[in-house]
Amino acid sequence: KPSTKTISIRLPEMMLDSIKILANKRDVPYQSLIKTYLQEKIDREFHTKPA
Repeated sequence: KPSTKTISIRLPEMMLDSIKILANKRDVPYQSLIKTYLQEKIDREFHTKPA
């Protein structure tokens, strides 16, 4: 398992509420959903070829 580091970020309350609703629909912890979203974005950024 990769090592992890605890961070603190500030999010707009409405954004966090939306994330929690989506996580609840998927039956996953909201922190896990945030990590999934971040990883998907990172993967897309690294695999996008420059013009």
